[in-house]
This record gives sequence, structure tokens and C-alpha cells, in this order.
Amino acid sequence: MHYLVPNEFLERYAASGTVKTQKSAGTLLALSVLAGALIALGCAATNTAVHGMDNVGLARTVSGLLFPFGLCMVIVTGAELFTGNSLLVLSLLEKKCTLPGLLRNWCLVYLGNFLGALLTAAGCVWFGQLNYSAGGLAVYTIRLAAGKCGISFLSGFGLGIFCNILVCLGVLLALSAQDAAGRLMGAFLPVCYFVLCGFEHCVANMYYISAGLLAVRNPQYLQLAQEAGVDLGALTLSGFLLGNLLPVTLGNILGGAGLGALLWYAHVKKK
Repeated sequence: MHYLVPNEFLERYAASGTVKTQKSAGTLLALSVLAGALIALGCAATNTAVHGMDNVGLARTVSGLLFPFGLCMVIVTGAELFTGNSLLVLSLLEKKCTLPGLLRNWCLVYLGNFLGALLTAAGCVWFGQLNYSAGGLAVYTIRLAAGKCGISFLSGFGLGIFCNILVCLGVLLALSAQDAAGRLMGAFLPVCYFVLCGFEHCVANMYYISAGLLAVRNPQYLQLAQEAGVDLGALTLSGFLLGNLLPVTLGNILGGAGLGALLWYAHVKKK
């Protein structure tokens, strides 16, 4: 067979949790900074590709075709991504890891993902990557960040659930394949769906909103955004951390861990 059946790839992931939760802090941070940067580069690529498009459906489609390669690179490089690691609940249920080990992994990986995304955002802003279209990319980046900070807590939470169900399905589908092409295609399709639908991913938002917050500190970008009529009221640090990142992170955890628990119960749990 060219693929694994559900109980096989679920058990394989559960076994990997032992290694994931026992890695040194330095290794986890290094691999999670890498993952945050790779996801952020996917965000930067999609923003650049669609910033001049007026057709929302076309822009979402182009973003959906480009962004998933960020997760593909994470999987190929063995980097540590917080949203995917929500599936460590499988390892916990199979007694392949401990709760303290799981929480340690989540905390270190979340911190590293944030740092990787923030460094990428800072580089794009400070080195002039947002200068595309005479600053049009900067305006788009600021508008997108402000919009994400302005969503309600419930919307962020709900959209975060849907997002990480799809992201974790991408991780599992990639794990089910026995060759490189199958792994990449498995990761690609579910992530494409979440981007098309506009669901909320906490690590992606670490780039999107950080880039917007840093861009408004550039007087030229700020002036362009104000001239374009961008509402900057919600684009604050508290809007970022409490208005978006908190509910989206909670939703991502529930979506990924809930999917893992459901699949474990259906396919792995000893009857």
C-alpha cells in the first residue's frame, strides 16, 4: 500500500509524542523559531501576491494556493509548529507522554513560533519588502492587521477551531503517505481550504498583525494607510494579544486537540 490506514498513522503520531516532549529546550526553541519563520514567509508571499486584487474570491483562491507551502516546508524540515502539536493529545491518551511534558512542549513551541514570525515581520518592514506598489503592500498589510484585531472574541475562537481541524488534518494526511509527493499533497489540501474560508491561525496571525503594527510605526506607511481610509482604532498591542491571539489560540487548541481525541476514540482506543 502507498498509504497508512487511520489507526496506523495515528499510532505513529502518538509514538512521536515521546520524542517531541523530551527534546531539549534549545532544540525545541530552534525548531519552533524555524517553523514560525516558515509560516510567516508563507504569509508574506500571499500578501504580496494578492495586495493589488479587488476580487475577494480570486484573492482568497490565490492565497489558498500559495500559503500551504509554509506547512509543507515545516513538515519536510521537521520544524515544530504549535498548531500541529495540538495533536499531542494523541500521545497523552496513549500514555506516550505526560501532561507536564505536553504543556512544556506547547509553551516552548508557542514562544519560538512567535519569535520566528516576529523576526520575519520585522525584516519585511524594516528592509522595505512592503514597498511594493509604491507602498500599496504596506497599506494592505496594515488593513489586514487592523481587521484581524477588530474581530469579536467569539469569532476568533470559532474560526480558530475550524482552522486547526484542517491544519491537523493536513499533518495527519501527510503522515499517512509513504512518499514525498503524497506527504506534500496531504498537507496542502486541508490548509488550502482553511485559507480559502478565512479561518484564523494563531501562528499566521503572529506575522500578519506584527507586520501591521510595525508598519504603522513607519511614517510613510502610516500616512499612506490614513490616506486610504484604513481604520486603525483596533490595531493596538492589546487588540493583537487579547482581541485576536488569545481567542484564536484557544480555538486552535480546541480544534486540534478535539480532532485528535475524536480520531483516537474512533480508531485507536482499545475497546
